[in-house]
Amino acid sequence: MEKITKQLGNAASRRSFLRKGLAVGGAGAIGVGLLANGLPAFAHEGNGRLTKGDAAILRFLAALETLESDLWLQYNELGGIHPDPENEFPQGSGNPAYTAALVKLDSDMPQYIHDNTDDEFSHFEFINAYLVSKGAEPVDLEKFRTLKGSQATGADKNTLRLTNLMQLAVDTSYWTRYRSDSKNPDLDPEFEFPQAVQGLDTGQHPAIPRTDADTTDANQIQAIANTAAFHFGFIEQGGTSLYPALAQRVHNVEVLRILLSIGPSETMHFQVWHDKAGNAVSPPLAPLTFGTLTFRDLTSAGPDFQPNLIMPEPTFFLSRTFPKVSIIRPTETKGAAKGAVTALTNDGLFIGQSKDFFKFLNNLADEADEARR
Repeated sequence: MEKITKQLGNAASRRSFLRKGLAVGGAGAIGVGLLANGLPAFAHEGNGRLTKGDAAILRFLAALETLESDLWLQYNELGGIHPDPENEFPQGSGNPAYTAALVKLDSDMPQYIHDNTDDEFSHFEFINAYLVSKGAEPVDLEKFRTLKGSQATGADKNTLRLTNLMQLAVDTSYWTRYRSDSKNPDLDPEFEFPQAVQGLDTGQHPAIPRTDADTTDANQIQAIANTAAFHFGFIEQGGTSLYPALAQRVHNVEVLRILLSIGPSETMHFQVWHDKAGNAVSPPLAPLTFGTLTFRDLTSAGPDFQPNLIMPEPTFFLSRTFPKVSIIRPTETKGAAKGAVTALTNDGLFIGQSKDFFKFLNNLADEADEARR
């Protein structure tokens, strides 16, 4: 209990906490240990235990935030700040060629990657600790840590991963979805929004160098960095929509407060990455071709593609009888959790994972989608 308490309270132990989880001794024992050792309970006394639905929603979000922490940690090892000034994420030493390609998109990319990593760790740590404080079971994915990561210079080569960043099919339709003034996926579920980068949503593309062989060709390493930039946006727009979608299903006002407080930070991430990805499809970096993948120049491709239109264009919401409004999209709550799992699976993020992993994650999603106000 003492060790877990120290890990929860010490940002420098975050990687260790991610790997070891909260599954030692059971939720009840951990809850008593945390409270007895003076950690905040994160809830006002007398609020009672969580409803089954609220606990299910929080467990699902804790699982997704754990997966996000895992993938962002890999990005940070290769393209984040090195050395880490606060020693929050001491593993990995940075890959010079990959970092240089990311910096071409924006000179602050290493800082942004580090900060996004920090945020995702804080999300899953908080949600798991809140579950424990309410006597609910936290989420532990450590038994699914089986995937081999990058073997390129700068990566922590011996650490097994939960996610795969080397065989991605990145859906870039969020680009046109947020620029459309006439279509909303909640009102037009069958409409296919055009992809910003043709071909990135098919095949298996690396977003980090797999080995040092991926860093010797300037076009190749830039294409990998560009893929990462669009993947950053894909990941964070998912959280941007998921939190308001699931907030509509929670029962307890404090749980609602948690979702309404964490969700906007995901939106802030999305806004940053949406902007940075625009540099990959603007001169002087665009156009760039490597193999079958082309990052074309979108600066004159019309308003549905214009790189600097990163604020949500007003569109129809709830009904076309209302005036258009600038909104997060989609926020339809039905099947939101299962839809998130499907999107991440189609992304290639879980290539190599076991059947047990998919069963576990889908069960969490089903339970979250069954929650009712």
